[in-house]
Amino acid sequence: MAVGQCDFPNMLNVAGIALGTACAGIKQTIKDDILVIQMAEQSTCAAVFTQNAFCAAPVHVAKANLAHGPRWLLINSGNANAGTGEQGMQDALLSCAELAKVVGGNANQVLPFSTGVIGQPLPVAKLTAALPAALKNLSLANWDKAARAIMTTDTFPKGISKTITLSGQPVTVNGISKGAGMIQPNMATMLGFMATDAKISQALLQNCLALAVEQSFNRITVDGDTSTNDACVLMASGCSAAPEITANSENYMIFADAVMHVCKQLAEAIVRDGEGATKLIRIVVKEALHNEEAVRVGKTIAHSPLVKTAFFASDPNWGRILAAVGRSGVENMVLENVQLFLDDVCIVKNGGRDDNYTEEAGQQVMNQEEITVTVKLGRGIAVQEVLTCDLSYDYVKINAEYRT
Repeated sequence: MAVGQCDFPNMLNVAGIALGTACAGIKQTIKDDILVIQMAEQSTCAAVFTQNAFCAAPVHVAKANLAHGPRWLLINSGNANAGTGEQGMQDALLSCAELAKVVGGNANQVLPFSTGVIGQPLPVAKLTAALPAALKNLSLANWDKAARAIMTTDTFPKGISKTITLSGQPVTVNGISKGAGMIQPNMATMLGFMATDAKISQALLQNCLALAVEQSFNRITVDGDTSTNDACVLMASGCSAAPEITANSENYMIFADAVMHVCKQLAEAIVRDGEGATKLIRIVVKEALHNEEAVRVGKTIAHSPLVKTAFFASDPNWGRILAAVGRSGVENMVLENVQLFLDDVCIVKNGGRDDNYTEEAGQQVMNQEEITVTVKLGRGIAVQEVLTCDLSYDYVKINAEYRT
């Protein structure tokens, strides 16, 4: 059950970015499972990818093709094309070549992305047979269809539009993503695709994306697993009437804030849709020596199965949270300086249970669908937030039956 699911927004069109979907029948034949995104000729494109050493074949190909002025994205769900060896590489390259043949472009201008079951050969024949239908359906208005085509165990599509004004001209930033399990991104999300009509160089776009991803997708975890297929792409068509964005300008700051907003909203939607999740947990670590320390403490709490199951049971077993803080690797921690809160209820102070804490107060917070855990380390001024969810019976059921 999704936690606080939001209705899919009315996505705006992004001039110069067309999307087309079709059903290739890769794993099922009920819904569309491939997506083609076509960018205007003058577009720039930035991307970040998983740091998993066993990254999928399409990740290798997309990384290589990013330097060749991409014009098309080819995405499939239902099959990850990961753990497939040399055949997987050949299949990824062939998919790009087949799309290029149909559209009259170059294969190295196609970025391939796959998501789904690991270790099974990609049914390239099915994928390529569906390409004409996807291309026939290309439209600026297909953001909702695109978000649905890339879903796997997701229970709802994830997307957001944001409009900003640069030098008096409107600029749109759109984003869609998928992900519900195998979520603990490292440089990317499960799959995320963002587009804007702004004019901006590839180098500046890449810098903007990397900064936004670090503060959004790299601050979420559902189960502590980093996927073999994580990727996040930001496309800029350059079709807006606004002038080209330059480094360190006011327009860049406005644009970067918009990209950050879109990334954070998509990242939160992934956690809300965590497999089997019933609660959204915000872990805010304050007064750390530096950001890395704050993130380490936050993720240690977020990854703990004991903490996550306590949240599922609505059990104010705060000792599990305290134990996680203690094993997070903070050097020379002064226990008397550490404070721990559930929402605004202080649990731990001066090295032990706060004198004013009551089990009833803790229980009231734990019964909520959304909970904020605040840890004050008393060591510095750094603050970081990590988003996670609880661990339920359904998470085990979904993943035990994933291939059936």
